[in-house]
Amino acid sequence: MPNYAYVLKDPKGIKKQGVITTTNQQEAITKLQESGNVVISLKAAREGSEDRQLTINDKVKASLDKIQNSVPLNILVFFTRQLATMFSAGLTLEKSLTNITEEQKHKRFRKVCEEITADVKRGQSLSDALQKYPAVFSSLYVAIVKAGEVSGTLHTTLEELADYLEMLEDTKRKVISAMAYPVVILTFTAIVVVAMVVLLVPEFKAIYDKVGAELPPATAALIVFSNFLAENGLVTFFILAIMLIGIWISSLTNTGALIIDTVKLKFPIVGNLVNGSIMSKYSRTLSILLASGVPVLDAFKLVNKVVDNIIIERGISKIMSSIKEGTTIAHAMRLAGVFPNILLQLAATGEETGEIDQLLGKAADFYDKQVDATITRLTSVIEPILIIIMAIAILSVVFTIYFPIFYLGEAYLKQGGVR
Repeated sequence: MPNYAYVLKDPKGIKKQGVITTTNQQEAITKLQESGNVVISLKAAREGSEDRQLTINDKVKASLDKIQNSVPLNILVFFTRQLATMFSAGLTLEKSLTNITEEQKHKRFRKVCEEITADVKRGQSLSDALQKYPAVFSSLYVAIVKAGEVSGTLHTTLEELADYLEMLEDTKRKVISAMAYPVVILTFTAIVVVAMVVLLVPEFKAIYDKVGAELPPATAALIVFSNFLAENGLVTFFILAIMLIGIWISSLTNTGALIIDTVKLKFPIVGNLVNGSIMSKYSRTLSILLASGVPVLDAFKLVNKVVDNIIIERGISKIMSSIKEGTTIAHAMRLAGVFPNILLQLAATGEETGEIDQLLGKAADFYDKQVDATITRLTSVIEPILIIIMAIAILSVVFTIYFPIFYLGEAYLKQGGVR
């Protein structure tokens, strides 16, 4: 029988660690939880204690692989919901997967479903089959499915997982929608301005040259800029593309990610939106993991992979270190120094009442509402600002182009153009 290294806290709060020999992981958890013990971590004794640090190349490859092989979140949500419904209705896992595969329209995901179904038919567990496709099924997804398998409540776990993914998708959609609006407006403004500079300015330049009118400095500068774009448009495009790629690669480094994530959290109004969405994801993810029976440290490791902000990730790493030393979850969160008071208070109350997973879920609901309120406020504030920016940009170009026309009559008179 396999050995499992464990760390737990007894009902008195005393941390204990050791090795237990059982037939499987679930039996080990059940035995360790007897008498009110809280399992902090549990892993096969042969496993290493630390994960290898990823290099920039690893991160770039992982990002590109995810872009190339991932599937839309709404498809994953529907797959999970279908599987939960069929499985709970009494169909076997194999039959449920077969039915889902036959109805799947997304070509890439259909291929994945075919492979998963084949693996399950060969006797593999669902979690083992899913973990072969990390670009589609995250380690969090696989861990929750595995927890449902070992506890014998897979259908319930799948329903909860589908609910969780739907809430994540809803929050993500709202945040992207709020952030996309100003980007679209500013991009449209930039395109209009560039089009005017490239297409209109040369026409007016010919008129100015013909009459020999002396141009104002602003108009002369605009003509120089127009000539530059006309002669170096392709080069400019490639330079901008290289800059964007450079920013993306920099965001994968610790220093670059720290700068970008700090700006995200500190930026007026937008920072509240980003922070609210992160706190919602953190609370809801930790809630479903703890409710599924995932050991505390393993749960925080998985949460650390989904918050998508290096400042919060470092805070979670501090939490894990504190918990290893025997600190409670709520106190460890407070020591991390990155979580708001309302979340800390709910976590503390949850630990005292033994319902931390439920109260974390309530915290997630609170932050979802906060995100909605922030989006409403952001839209009301930013819409008039964007309209003003767009008007100023376009009118500035128009004024710069047309302003010299008022002096063309005088230029014609000087040249004898009007008799």
